[in-house]
Amino acid sequence: MASDGARARVASLHGREAEAAAADKLRANGFQLLWQNLRIGALELDLVAKKGDLVVVVEVRARGPGSYEKPLASISRTKRRTLLRGVRALWKGRISKMPDVKRVRIDVAAVTRDAGGAMTIEWIAGAFTEDDA
Repeated sequence: MASDGARARVASLHGREAEAAAADKLRANGFQLLWQNLRIGALELDLVAKKGDLVVVVEVRARGPGSYEKPLASISRTKRRTLLRGVRALWKGRISKMPDVKRVRIDVAAVTRDAGGAMTIEWIAGAFTEDDA
């Protein structure tokens, strides 16, 4: 039986791999990755990318084959509020200074891994807004 520390290391590795896969998908769709794991105070934004006048903040949620909860179900009201607080701070601190940026969108990349280790990404563009908090 795996220890809690071993499970945490595996989960961390899966999370990093999920973020890398989501970043690759952004690049493949013409986005420039601006920041990964961006710390804003105590908050962390997984991925921030830009394409034209749009900045996309991506929350990456990953789950393995035996997970009780699906990735999208793991985004609680508290998580939405925290993410919105981080995006607001990012806008005030960095994005508003970019003259070519007119819009910010919050996306969710829900990454699941099957028993063989293959990843599937479900991408929800504009997953939630200020009204959903």
